[in-house]
Amino acid sequence: MIKRTLALLTLFVLAFSMQAQNEQKAKALLDEVYNKVKGYDNIYIDFKYALENTEANTKSETRGDVTIKGEKYRANLFGSTQLYDGSKIYTIVPDNEEVTIDDRSEDSNTVTPSKMLTFYRSGHNYEWDITQNVQGRKIQYVKLIPIDTNTEIKSILLGIDAETKHIYKLIETGQNGTKTTITVNTFKTDQPLSETLFTFDRAKYKSDGYYIIEN
Repeated sequence: MIKRTLALLTLFVLAFSMQAQNEQKAKALLDEVYNKVKGYDNIYIDFKYALENTEANTKSETRGDVTIKGEKYRANLFGSTQLYDGSKIYTIVPDNEEVTIDDRSEDSNTVTPSKMLTFYRSGHNYEWDITQNVQGRKIQYVKLIPIDTNTEIKSILLGIDAETKHIYKLIETGQNGTKTTITVNTFKTDQPLSETLFTFDRAKYKSDGYYIIEN
């Protein structure tokens, strides 16, 4: 009986140790990704965005792109442009000829495009997950489980290119079963950018007949 108990205890300790090692390995890889990203002056990403809910029998796909420089960003998705100049968010919808302007507080928990490559650094537990071969590229997945049990997010899988340390895929699973997948098609760094890329030209949009809403 004592031998059996000791054997079970040994297995438990080994399993706990392996889990701790896997968590440390996952965190170390995410740290590499973060350090790589922070070394760039700017980043341009062209991506595929997919939303699926099997219970509701809904599925949609679209393409988008985002340019990020520090906290500033310019994103194009669903036929709209969202611009953050460091203090305000401008959502430009050409179909409605409308611009919505919002303040963004620094303590906002919203995952903005400028946070999408760094949000994983806090608020999650980490697990080392599967490895995939994608057209000769080794993609290592890390599973993120939110520490906050009240969040709408059940888990996030981050697929990381083992060679470049760039994020290749993000798969977010919601508590309601909705799965959101972002797959990076193009990842460019340190591109020449226009000085006005992150500047909102109010006069231009007013002269074009856009209705401007300030919240």
